[in-house]
Amino acid sequence: MNFQPEIERQPLSEIEKFQEKELSNMLRYLSSKSPYYSRLFEKEKIQISKIKQLNDLQHIPITTKEDLHLYNDDFFCVEKNKIVDYMTTSGTLSEPTIFAVTNNDLERLAYNEAISFSCAGSKKGDIFQLMTTIDKRFMAGLAYFLGIRKLGASIIRVGNGIPELQWDTIERFKPDTIICVPSFIPKIIQYAIENDIDYKNSSVKKAVCIGESLRNEDFTLNLLGKKIKENWNLQLFSTYASTEMNTTFCECEAGMGGHHHPELIICELLDDQNNLVKQGEFGELTITTLKVEGMPLLRFKTGDICRFHYEPCKCGRTTKRISPIIGRKNQMIKLKGTTLYPTAIFDVLDNVEYIENYLVEVQSNEVGMDEVIVIAGSKKEGKEVIKDLKDRFRAKLRVAPEIKFAEIDYIKKIQFPQTQRKPVKFFDKRK
Repeated sequence: MNFQPEIERQPLSEIEKFQEKELSNMLRYLSSKSPYYSRLFEKEKIQISKIKQLNDLQHIPITTKEDLHLYNDDFFCVEKNKIVDYMTTSGTLSEPTIFAVTNNDLERLAYNEAISFSCAGSKKGDIFQLMTTIDKRFMAGLAYFLGIRKLGASIIRVGNGIPELQWDTIERFKPDTIICVPSFIPKIIQYAIENDIDYKNSSVKKAVCIGESLRNEDFTLNLLGKKIKENWNLQLFSTYASTEMNTTFCECEAGMGGHHHPELIICELLDDQNNLVKQGEFGELTITTLKVEGMPLLRFKTGDICRFHYEPCKCGRTTKRISPIIGRKNQMIKLKGTTLYPTAIFDVLDNVEYIENYLVEVQSNEVGMDEVIVIAGSKKEGKEVIKDLKDRFRAKLRVAPEIKFAEIDYIKKIQFPQTQRKPVKFFDKRK
Protein backbone atom coordinates (compact mmCIF):
# COMPACT_ATOMS: atom_id res chain seq x y z
CA MET A 1 0.00 0.00 0.00
CA ASN A 2 1.16 3.53 -0.79
CA PHE A 3 1.63 5.49 2.42
CA GLN A 4 2.44 8.71 0.54
CA PRO A 5 -0.99 9.48 -1.00
CA GLU A 6 -0.91 11.08 -4.44
CA ILE A 7 -3.68 13.54 -3.48
CA GLU A 8 -1.23 15.19 -1.04
CA ARG A 9 0.93 16.27 -3.99
CA GLN A 10 -1.85 17.69 -6.17
CA PRO A 11 -2.61 21.41 -6.65
CA LEU A 12 -4.80 22.89 -3.92
CA SER A 13 -7.61 23.35 -6.46
CA GLU A 14 -7.64 19.59 -7.15
CA ILE A 15 -7.54 18.82 -3.43
CA GLU A 16 -10.57 21.09 -2.95
CA LYS A 17 -12.54 19.30 -5.71
CA PHE A 18 -11.65 15.95 -4.16
CA GLN A 19 -12.86 17.10 -0.73
CA GLU A 20 -16.12 18.50 -2.12
CA LYS A 21 -16.98 15.08 -3.54
CA GLU A 22 -16.17 13.42 -0.21
CA LEU A 23 -18.22 16.06 1.63
CA SER A 24 -21.30 15.23 -0.44
CA ASN A 25 -20.92 11.56 0.48
CA MET A 26 -20.57 12.42 4.16
CA LEU A 27 -23.61 14.73 4.19
CA ARG A 28 -25.79 12.01 2.66
CA TYR A 29 -24.51 9.56 5.25
CA LEU A 30 -25.23 11.93 8.14
CA SER A 31 -28.69 12.73 6.80
CA SER A 32 -29.66 9.06 6.76
CA LYS A 33 -27.69 7.66 9.72
CA SER A 34 -27.17 10.38 12.34
CA PRO A 35 -30.06 11.22 14.71
CA TYR A 36 -28.35 14.47 15.70
CA TYR A 37 -27.51 15.79 12.25
CA SER A 38 -30.70 14.63 10.53
CA ARG A 39 -32.61 16.55 13.21
CA LEU A 40 -30.35 19.58 12.70
CA PHE A 41 -30.85 19.55 8.92
CA GLU A 42 -34.62 19.41 9.37
CA LYS A 43 -34.71 22.12 12.05
CA GLU A 44 -32.49 24.53 10.08
CA LYS A 45 -34.17 23.64 6.74
CA ILE A 46 -30.82 22.68 5.23
CA GLN A 47 -30.96 21.02 1.82
CA ILE A 48 -27.75 19.03 1.71
CA SER A 49 -27.95 18.80 -2.10
CA LYS A 50 -27.19 22.53 -2.18
CA ILE A 51 -23.98 22.12 -0.16
CA LYS A 52 -21.68 21.62 -3.14
CA GLN A 53 -18.55 23.61 -2.35
CA LEU A 54 -16.43 23.82 0.80
CA ASN A 55 -17.50 27.44 1.30
CA ASP A 56 -21.12 26.26 1.44
CA LEU A 57 -20.34 24.69 4.81
CA GLN A 58 -20.92 28.14 6.31
CA HIS A 59 -24.66 27.55 5.83
CA ILE A 60 -24.52 24.74 8.41
CA PRO A 61 -24.40 25.53 12.16
CA ILE A 62 -21.29 24.52 14.07
CA THR A 63 -21.10 21.57 16.47
CA THR A 64 -19.68 22.29 19.94
CA LYS A 65 -18.22 20.25 22.76
CA GLU A 66 -21.40 21.04 24.70
CA ASP A 67 -23.48 19.47 21.91
CA LEU A 68 -21.38 16.30 22.13
CA HIS A 69 -21.82 16.22 25.90
CA LEU A 70 -25.59 16.85 25.89
CA TYR A 71 -26.52 14.59 22.99
CA ASN A 72 -23.68 12.06 22.97
CA ASP A 73 -25.72 9.00 21.90
CA ASP A 74 -27.47 10.93 19.10
CA PHE A 75 -24.14 11.29 17.29
CA PHE A 76 -23.82 7.50 16.90
CA CYS A 77 -24.52 6.41 13.31
CA VAL A 78 -24.40 2.63 13.72
CA GLU A 79 -26.17 -0.04 15.76
CA LYS A 80 -24.33 -1.15 18.88
CA ASN A 81 -23.57 -4.56 17.39
CA LYS A 82 -21.29 -2.82 14.84
CA ILE A 83 -19.23 -1.06 17.54
CA VAL A 84 -15.95 -2.85 18.24
CA ASP A 85 -14.26 -0.33 20.54
CA TYR A 86 -15.43 2.40 22.90
CA MET A 87 -13.13 5.32 23.66
CA THR A 88 -13.47 8.67 25.37
CA THR A 89 -11.97 12.13 25.04
CA SER A 90 -9.43 13.03 27.70
CA GLY A 91 -11.87 15.21 29.66
CA THR A 92 -9.22 17.77 30.60
CA LEU A 93 -11.65 20.67 30.02
CA SER A 94 -15.05 19.01 30.46
CA GLU A 95 -16.73 15.66 31.02
CA PRO A 96 -15.28 12.95 28.74
CA THR A 97 -17.30 12.26 25.59
CA ILE A 98 -17.86 8.68 24.45
CA PHE A 99 -16.67 7.79 20.95
CA ALA A 100 -17.68 4.51 19.36
CA VAL A 101 -15.67 3.06 16.48
CA THR A 102 -16.36 0.29 14.01
CA ASN A 103 -14.01 -2.09 12.21
CA ASN A 104 -13.92 0.34 9.29
CA ASP A 105 -13.05 3.19 11.67
CA LEU A 106 -10.14 1.20 13.07
CA GLU A 107 -8.90 0.56 9.53
CA ARG A 108 -9.17 4.30 8.83
CA LEU A 109 -7.33 5.06 12.08
CA ALA A 110 -4.53 2.66 11.14
CA TYR A 111 -4.23 4.23 7.68
CA ASN A 112 -4.15 7.73 9.22
CA GLU A 113 -1.24 6.82 11.48
CA ALA A 114 0.60 4.89 8.78
CA ILE A 115 0.61 7.88 6.38
CA SER A 116 1.49 10.18 9.30
CA PHE A 117 4.48 8.09 10.34
CA SER A 118 5.49 7.84 6.68
CA CYS A 119 5.31 11.65 6.56
CA ALA A 120 7.84 11.65 9.41
CA GLY A 121 10.20 9.46 7.39
CA SER A 122 9.34 6.15 9.08
CA LYS A 123 9.17 2.92 7.08
CA LYS A 124 8.74 -0.82 7.14
CA GLY A 125 11.27 -2.46 9.45
CA ASP A 126 11.60 0.46 11.88
CA ILE A 127 11.21 -0.26 15.60
CA PHE A 128 9.03 2.07 17.71
CA GLN A 129 8.97 2.27 21.50
CA LEU A 130 5.57 3.48 22.72
CA MET A 131 5.97 5.63 25.84
CA THR A 132 2.26 6.45 26.12
CA THR A 133 -0.64 4.44 27.45
CA ILE A 134 -2.60 2.12 25.18
CA ASP A 135 -5.34 1.55 27.77
CA LYS A 136 -7.57 3.97 29.75
CA ARG A 137 -9.95 4.42 26.78
CA PHE A 138 -7.16 6.27 24.93
CA MET A 139 -7.57 6.51 21.14
CA ALA A 140 -4.00 7.61 20.40
CA GLY A 141 -2.22 4.63 21.97
CA LEU A 142 -4.35 2.16 20.02
CA ALA A 143 -4.01 4.25 16.85
CA TYR A 144 -0.21 4.17 17.10
CA PHE A 145 -0.21 0.40 17.49
CA LEU A 146 -2.52 -0.10 14.52
CA GLY A 147 -0.67 2.41 12.32
CA ILE A 148 2.79 1.00 13.02
CA ARG A 149 1.48 -2.49 12.30
CA LYS A 150 -0.03 -1.30 9.00
CA LEU A 151 3.23 0.45 8.08
CA GLY A 152 5.05 -2.86 8.48
CA ALA A 153 7.16 -1.63 11.39
CA SER A 154 7.54 -3.08 14.90
CA ILE A 155 6.34 -1.71 18.24
CA ILE A 156 7.25 -2.23 21.90
CA ARG A 157 4.34 -1.20 24.16
CA VAL A 158 6.01 0.06 27.32
CA GLY A 159 3.53 2.73 28.46
CA ASN A 160 4.24 6.06 30.11
CA GLY A 161 6.64 6.94 32.93
CA ILE A 162 9.21 4.66 34.63
CA PRO A 163 12.54 5.85 33.11
CA GLU A 164 14.28 2.68 34.38
CA LEU A 165 11.94 0.45 32.34
CA GLN A 166 12.25 2.72 29.30
CA TRP A 167 16.05 2.40 29.29
CA ASP A 168 15.92 -1.33 29.96
CA THR A 169 13.66 -1.64 26.90
CA ILE A 170 15.91 0.55 24.74
CA GLU A 171 18.95 -1.52 25.65
CA ARG A 172 17.15 -4.85 25.05
CA PHE A 173 15.23 -4.14 21.83
CA LYS A 174 17.24 -1.33 20.17
CA PRO A 175 14.33 0.82 18.92
CA ASP A 176 15.15 3.65 16.53
CA THR A 177 12.04 5.76 17.32
CA ILE A 178 10.24 6.70 20.52
CA ILE A 179 6.68 8.03 20.79
CA CYS A 180 6.17 10.20 23.86
CA VAL A 181 5.12 13.48 25.43
CA PRO A 182 8.17 15.70 24.82
CA SER A 183 8.48 16.94 28.42
CA PHE A 184 9.22 13.30 29.37
CA ILE A 185 12.42 13.28 27.30
CA PRO A 186 14.41 15.52 29.72
CA LYS A 187 13.42 13.12 32.51
CA ILE A 188 14.80 10.06 30.72
CA ILE A 189 17.92 12.04 29.82
CA GLN A 190 18.40 12.91 33.50
CA TYR A 191 17.92 9.25 34.50
CA ALA A 192 20.51 8.20 31.90
CA ILE A 193 23.03 10.74 33.22
CA GLU A 194 22.49 9.68 36.84
CA ASN A 195 22.91 5.99 35.93
CA ASP A 196 25.86 6.29 33.52
CA ILE A 197 23.85 5.29 30.45
CA ASP A 198 25.45 6.36 27.17
CA TYR A 199 22.17 7.71 25.85
CA LYS A 200 23.73 9.81 23.07
CA ASN A 201 25.01 6.63 21.43
CA SER A 202 21.85 4.57 21.97
CA SER A 203 19.80 3.12 19.12
CA VAL A 204 17.19 5.91 19.42
CA LYS A 205 17.53 8.52 16.67
CA LYS A 206 14.00 9.91 16.37
CA ALA A 207 11.17 11.08 18.65
CA VAL A 208 7.56 11.46 17.50
CA CYS A 209 6.10 13.82 20.09
CA ILE A 210 2.47 14.20 21.15
CA GLY A 211 0.41 16.38 23.46
CA GLU A 212 2.82 19.32 23.72
CA SER A 213 4.33 21.64 21.14
CA LEU A 214 8.01 21.64 20.27
CA ARG A 215 7.92 24.77 18.13
CA ASN A 216 7.25 28.48 18.13
CA GLU A 217 4.88 30.10 15.65
CA ASP A 218 7.73 30.51 13.14
CA PHE A 219 8.55 26.76 13.44
CA THR A 220 11.82 27.34 15.30
CA LEU A 221 12.23 25.08 18.30
CA ASN A 222 10.67 26.48 21.48
CA LEU A 223 12.45 26.33 24.85
CA LEU A 224 11.47 22.69 25.43
CA GLY A 225 12.51 21.68 21.92
CA LYS A 226 15.87 23.46 22.30
CA LYS A 227 16.46 21.85 25.69
CA ILE A 228 15.93 18.39 24.22
CA LYS A 229 18.01 19.05 21.10
CA GLU A 230 20.94 20.53 23.03
CA ASN A 231 21.15 17.49 25.29
CA TRP A 232 20.24 14.72 22.85
CA ASN A 233 20.49 15.26 19.11
CA LEU A 234 17.30 13.43 18.22
CA GLN A 235 15.29 14.07 15.10
CA LEU A 236 12.13 15.64 16.57
CA PHE A 237 8.66 15.49 15.02
CA SER A 238 5.62 17.32 16.38
CA THR A 239 2.15 15.90 15.90
CA TYR A 240 -1.30 17.28 16.62
CA ALA A 241 -4.51 15.25 16.95
CA SER A 242 -7.63 14.73 19.03
CA THR A 243 -10.15 11.95 19.61
CA GLU A 244 -12.87 14.03 17.93
CA MET A 245 -10.81 14.39 14.72
CA ASN A 246 -9.85 10.72 14.32
CA THR A 247 -6.96 12.22 12.33
CA THR A 248 -3.37 13.34 12.89
CA PHE A 249 -1.39 16.31 11.60
CA CYS A 250 2.25 15.19 11.55
CA GLU A 251 5.38 17.08 10.55
CA CYS A 252 7.60 15.90 7.74
CA GLU A 253 11.39 16.12 7.94
CA ALA A 254 11.25 19.81 6.94
CA GLY A 255 9.68 20.58 10.35
CA MET A 256 7.42 23.30 8.97
CA GLY A 257 4.02 22.32 10.38
CA GLY A 258 1.74 19.29 10.53
CA HIS A 259 0.53 18.16 7.12
CA HIS A 260 -3.19 17.99 6.35
CA HIS A 261 -4.52 14.64 5.11
CA PRO A 262 -7.33 15.70 2.74
CA GLU A 263 -8.69 12.16 2.38
CA LEU A 264 -9.62 12.16 6.05
CA ILE A 265 -10.64 15.62 7.24
CA ILE A 266 -11.92 19.03 6.12
CA CYS A 267 -10.61 22.00 8.08
CA GLU A 268 -11.85 25.55 8.60
CA LEU A 269 -10.52 28.35 10.78
CA LEU A 270 -13.31 30.42 12.35
CA ASP A 271 -13.52 33.60 14.41
CA ASP A 272 -15.74 34.18 17.46
CA GLN A 273 -18.75 34.84 15.19
CA ASN A 274 -18.12 31.57 13.32
CA ASN A 275 -16.94 33.37 10.18
CA LEU A 276 -13.94 32.18 8.19
CA VAL A 277 -10.79 34.11 9.09
CA LYS A 278 -8.64 35.58 6.34
CA GLN A 279 -5.84 33.42 4.95
CA GLY A 280 -2.80 33.61 7.23
CA GLU A 281 -4.79 34.69 10.31
CA PHE A 282 -5.29 32.70 13.50
CA GLY A 283 -8.67 31.12 14.11
CA GLU A 284 -10.38 28.28 15.95
CA LEU A 285 -9.83 24.98 14.17
CA THR A 286 -13.17 23.57 13.03
CA ILE A 287 -13.24 20.11 11.48
CA THR A 288 -15.46 17.82 9.42
CA THR A 289 -14.37 14.18 9.48
CA LEU A 290 -14.45 12.12 6.28
CA LYS A 291 -14.96 8.34 5.95
CA VAL A 292 -15.80 7.93 9.65
CA GLU A 293 -18.57 5.38 10.15
CA GLY A 294 -19.34 5.22 13.86
CA MET A 295 -19.40 8.85 14.95
CA PRO A 296 -18.59 11.38 12.21
CA LEU A 297 -18.62 15.08 13.07
CA LEU A 298 -19.67 18.05 10.95
CA ARG A 299 -18.18 21.51 11.55
CA PHE A 300 -16.96 20.64 15.05
CA LYS A 301 -15.16 23.51 16.81
CA THR A 302 -12.14 22.02 18.56
CA GLY A 303 -11.33 25.04 20.75
CA ASP A 304 -7.72 25.02 19.48
CA ILE A 305 -6.29 28.24 18.03
CA CYS A 306 -3.89 27.99 15.08
CA ARG A 307 -3.35 29.14 11.51
CA PHE A 308 -2.61 27.43 8.21
CA HIS A 309 0.34 27.71 5.83
CA TYR A 310 -0.46 27.15 2.17
CA GLU A 311 2.84 27.32 0.28
CA PRO A 312 4.16 23.94 -1.01
CA CYS A 313 6.50 22.11 1.35
CA LYS A 314 10.10 21.09 0.62
CA CYS A 315 9.00 17.46 0.94
CA GLY A 316 6.87 17.81 -2.21
CA ARG A 317 3.48 17.80 -0.48
CA THR A 318 1.14 20.59 -1.48
CA THR A 319 -1.33 20.15 1.37
CA LYS A 320 -1.81 23.00 3.81
CA ARG A 321 0.13 22.76 7.05
CA ILE A 322 -1.03 23.53 10.56
CA SER A 323 0.92 25.89 12.80
CA PRO A 324 1.73 25.05 16.42
CA ILE A 325 -1.41 25.35 18.55
CA ILE A 326 -1.03 28.62 20.44
CA GLY A 327 -3.73 27.72 22.98
CA ARG A 328 -7.30 26.76 23.61
CA LYS A 329 -9.89 29.46 23.14
CA ASN A 330 -11.45 29.13 26.61
CA GLN A 331 -8.02 29.02 28.30
CA MET A 332 -6.91 32.49 27.18
CA ILE A 333 -5.46 34.55 30.05
CA LYS A 334 -5.23 38.33 30.34
CA LEU A 335 -2.42 38.91 32.85
CA LYS A 336 -1.58 42.54 33.63
CA GLY A 337 -2.71 43.61 30.16
CA THR A 338 -0.87 40.83 28.32
CA THR A 339 -2.79 38.10 26.49
CA LEU A 340 -1.28 34.63 26.78
CA TYR A 341 -2.15 30.94 26.92
CA PRO A 342 -1.04 28.31 29.46
CA THR A 343 1.33 26.74 26.91
CA ALA A 344 3.48 29.90 27.01
CA ILE A 345 3.81 29.53 30.80
CA PHE A 346 4.61 25.83 30.44
CA ASP A 347 7.30 26.65 27.88
CA VAL A 348 9.16 28.83 30.39
CA LEU A 349 8.91 26.33 33.26
CA ASP A 350 9.95 23.36 31.11
CA ASN A 351 13.27 25.09 30.47
CA VAL A 352 14.18 25.67 34.14
CA GLU A 353 16.65 22.99 35.18
CA TYR A 354 15.72 23.02 38.89
CA ILE A 355 11.94 22.77 38.34
CA GLU A 356 10.86 19.14 38.60
CA ASN A 357 7.12 19.65 38.05
CA TYR A 358 4.48 22.35 38.43
CA LEU A 359 0.82 23.39 38.43
CA VAL A 360 -0.59 26.58 36.93
CA GLU A 361 -3.75 28.10 38.39
CA VAL A 362 -5.71 31.07 37.08
CA GLN A 363 -8.41 32.79 39.13
CA SER A 364 -10.33 36.07 39.17
CA ASN A 365 -9.43 38.74 41.72
CA GLU A 366 -11.88 41.05 43.48
CA VAL A 367 -12.16 43.35 40.45
CA GLY A 368 -12.57 40.51 37.95
CA MET A 369 -9.03 40.51 36.54
CA ASP A 370 -7.04 37.33 35.89
CA GLU A 371 -4.42 36.27 38.44
CA VAL A 372 -1.96 33.46 37.69
CA ILE A 373 -0.26 31.34 40.35
CA VAL A 374 2.54 28.90 39.54
CA ILE A 375 2.95 26.15 42.14
CA ALA A 376 6.39 24.69 41.53
CA GLY A 377 8.00 21.48 42.66
CA SER A 378 11.58 22.69 42.80
CA LYS A 379 14.95 21.30 43.77
CA LYS A 380 15.68 24.65 45.41
CA GLU A 381 13.49 27.38 46.90
CA GLY A 382 13.71 30.86 48.42
CA LYS A 383 13.55 34.53 47.43
CA GLU A 384 16.42 34.25 44.96
CA VAL A 385 14.69 31.39 43.17
CA ILE A 386 11.44 33.37 42.97
CA LYS A 387 13.35 36.34 41.56
CA ASP A 388 15.08 34.12 38.98
CA LEU A 389 11.77 32.60 37.88
CA LYS A 390 10.05 35.97 37.59
CA ASP A 391 12.96 37.34 35.57
CA ARG A 392 12.65 34.40 33.19
CA PHE A 393 8.91 34.99 32.80
CA ARG A 394 9.35 38.71 32.16
CA ALA A 395 12.10 38.06 29.60
CA LYS A 396 9.87 35.67 27.66
CA LEU A 397 6.30 36.93 28.32
CA ARG A 398 6.81 40.51 29.62
CA VAL A 399 4.76 39.65 32.73
CA ALA A 400 5.36 37.34 35.70
CA PRO A 401 2.87 35.22 37.69
CA GLU A 402 2.85 34.70 41.44
CA ILE A 403 5.22 31.90 42.48
CA LYS A 404 4.63 29.36 45.25
CA PHE A 405 6.37 26.09 46.13
CA ALA A 406 5.04 22.65 47.05
CA GLU A 407 6.47 19.17 47.52
CA ILE A 408 7.38 17.42 44.26
CA ASP A 409 5.46 14.26 45.23
CA TYR A 410 2.38 16.30 46.17
CA ILE A 411 2.32 17.95 42.73
CA LYS A 412 2.88 14.60 41.02
CA LYS A 413 -0.25 13.17 42.68
CA ILE A 414 -2.33 16.12 41.44
CA GLN A 415 -0.82 15.99 37.96
CA PHE A 416 -1.57 12.30 37.50
CA PRO A 417 -4.97 11.44 38.98
CA GLN A 418 -5.94 7.82 38.39
CA THR A 419 -8.81 8.73 36.09
CA GLN A 420 -6.62 10.81 33.74
CA ARG A 421 -4.26 9.55 31.03
CA LYS A 422 -2.54 12.90 30.45
CA PRO A 423 -0.77 15.04 33.04
CA VAL A 424 -3.06 17.79 34.36
CA LYS A 425 -1.06 20.99 34.78
CA PHE A 426 -3.60 23.79 34.27
CA PHE A 427 -6.50 24.63 36.60
CA ASP A 428 -8.94 27.35 35.62
CA LYS A 429 -10.70 28.67 38.75
CA ARG A 430 -12.21 31.75 37.16
CA LYS A 431 -15.92 32.30 37.58
